[in-house]
Amino acid sequence: MRTSTDPNTEPGTHSGTDSGPLRPLRTATILAVGSELTVGETRDTNSGDLARSLSSRGVDVQRIVALPDRLAAVVQALSDALAAVDLVVTTGGLGPTPDDLTREAIAAAVAQVPAVDPDLETWLRHLFERRGLPFFGTNVKQAWLIPSAAPIPNDRGTAPGWYVERPDGRLIVALPGPPGEMRPMWEGWVLPRLTARGVGQERVTRTYRLAGIGESAVAALLGEELLRAENPTVATYARSDAVDIRISAHAERGRSPQELVDGAVDAVMATVGDHVWGRDDDTWPTVIGVHMATRGWTAALVEEGTGGSTIRLLGDAAWLASSRLLGPGDAEAPIAVLAEQARQVSGAHVGLAVRATRPGDDTQVEIAISGPWGARETRQTAFLGGSEGRRRAGLAAAAFLERYMREAPPELGGPSR
Repeated sequence: MRTSTDPNTEPGTHSGTDSGPLRPLRTATILAVGSELTVGETRDTNSGDLARSLSSRGVDVQRIVALPDRLAAVVQALSDALAAVDLVVTTGGLGPTPDDLTREAIAAAVAQVPAVDPDLETWLRHLFERRGLPFFGTNVKQAWLIPSAAPIPNDRGTAPGWYVERPDGRLIVALPGPPGEMRPMWEGWVLPRLTARGVGQERVTRTYRLAGIGESAVAALLGEELLRAENPTVATYARSDAVDIRISAHAERGRSPQELVDGAVDAVMATVGDHVWGRDDDTWPTVIGVHMATRGWTAALVEEGTGGSTIRLLGDAAWLASSRLLGPGDAEAPIAVLAEQARQVSGAHVGLAVRATRPGDDTQVEIAISGPWGARETRQTAFLGGSEGRRRAGLAAAAFLERYMREAPPELGGPSR
């Protein structure tokens, strides 16, 4: 894309921009524009991707807002965001139709008048010619710019973005809604420029993954003082495979982010450390796999009444020598017998057996392990029945196996079969 505003010029110095000092970009708001989002016809994945990208760089994303295609609503949201944060990122509303209003809204919010950029129009018309498509007058708005905006090249569509610098150093980045266009523009053009001008701040983040305890119980044990602190921040999240505790901090009053996080970690581990099975991006197969690899062990799995939930959770692991879903004919065999049979038949070091039944509203789970550290057995209640109860049965089995492996004495290391 050729434009009269060179997209390779460093931010803050491109022509047509009345730019002020380079403001540190430490806070952000993300605005997702489109009535298809607010009525539920389209799922907004862009905002999550952008929030993760910014958060990983130490930017505090303060709000994510979905907005309908109504000019007044978008103008108000932009004005509010510009008064509160350093960076505003919008997605959507850059098409050629009358309800694509993001350009108009930005122009109104910053009190500037959009005009057709000749080079953008030339590029746009050539794009339509290449495709053999008619160029309607409504398409011209995609060649608009305001004086404080530089175009963001779009190599996958007809909607250039806007990179708008304000006199106070705040930024607006406007990107199209289709993820296949938005992501390359964000990663290939916007992020390098944000990084060059100084985005975010040094931040240390650590996540601990817990099992055998619910989110409400975790929150109650950690207490309001710790969970309401602003730096470091400590937050709990109920995930599909764990309850996560995320600890994050930036430098403050002469203390490094690492020091602040370490202090919070000490408090968290003293309270719920017994439930921690992993960190950050750990999964059940990888964590159990580390224990297995350390000892040179493999495992065999059999399960009954779970719908294969444990197999789905662990089945791709290299350390799992065999896995089998049992039928009703095995229902009378004691769970410990099934674990030992799995071990003997497969030649694995550890046998794991899981059985789920539903005598009432919840699911009853039996789990047994047979291995070099002897036999272990437990009975638990998994909240709810049906597919959710079966899913929780698989998680309970993974947690029981992980604890067995973690607590096995070190002298049991190495092959024993």
